[in-house]
Amino acid sequence: MRAIGVDLGGSHVMAAVVEDGAIKSRAENDIVDRTFDVVAKMVAATIREVLGGKKDGLAIGVGSPGNVDLATGVIRYSPNFGWHDAPLGAKLREHLDMPVFVANDARCATLGEHTYGGGRGTANFVLLTLGTGIGGGIVAEGTLLIGNSAGAGEIGHHQVRATDGFYCNCGKIGCFEAQASGTGLLRHALAVAPSFPRSELLADKPQKLGSKAIRRAAESGDGHALAAWNRYIDDLARGLANIIAFVNPEVIALGGGVSSAGDFMLRAVRPKVEELTTMVPRGQTRIVAAELGNDAGAIGAAVMADRGSLTAAARS
Repeated sequence: MRAIGVDLGGSHVMAAVVEDGAIKSRAENDIVDRTFDVVAKMVAATIREVLGGKKDGLAIGVGSPGNVDLATGVIRYSPNFGWHDAPLGAKLREHLDMPVFVANDARCATLGEHTYGGGRGTANFVLLTLGTGIGGGIVAEGTLLIGNSAGAGEIGHHQVRATDGFYCNCGKIGCFEAQASGTGLLRHALAVAPSFPRSELLADKPQKLGSKAIRRAAESGDGHALAAWNRYIDDLARGLANIIAFVNPEVIALGGGVSSAGDFMLRAVRPKVEELTTMVPRGQTRIVAAELGNDAGAIGAAVMADRGSLTAAARS
């Protein structure tokens, strides 16, 4: 397998030559202007940079935020960019004269992690990326779930605290994303702050407090951080137990910034998930750390390009 994988974010684009799940070379650029034509040119320029003038019959896969028409590469809606019906696939084919496939970035990351990461060898698998929000995807019986309009896998938007949770950007209350993302951890820390008036966590520039600082403080035994962390783990466990009930996967892999907590997170959340698992046998789903990190999206996009589809089987 050899193809170009592109991970397009709201402020950054990375293109890579991917061979058998490994990134051989990469090029990266910041996105300052989110206007569609400007971004498309930036993506094309980043791909040219990594190609170095040699197309070699390669295909291009692009993982983009938003809902994507997989047949055309049109991004129907991307809140990150404010785009509606943006023809990214056609525009890149025009710029590069190469085969281009476009899909949602989280679904690409799921394909990458399932093919070459923590989901290798499984038929039923879920990836969760715990960052500013929660992204991910679902593999069922070896096939990445797409849904009726390519919207399957929005795992962050089932409600885990519908009456007493935080407001979510989607408009609901207590979504999994609102409670168990990196942003959710920060909100938990602010919610319990009145109980810790002498907290060192908020003593120095509280406006710059982030999930990484809270997690590190919790690991070191800070009372305020631990209180927030424990609330966060409770909500993460609720969401994971729901996913087990919905999908009954063999493996759930946790990626994204918050998952860098590693064993500190896994040791805390695994027993709570077991307690909350009821309608399927306990102990049948392994919760692990994702293996590909921030490269999962580009690797999965390259897999899509090589196969010619987000859901096609691997070529023999």
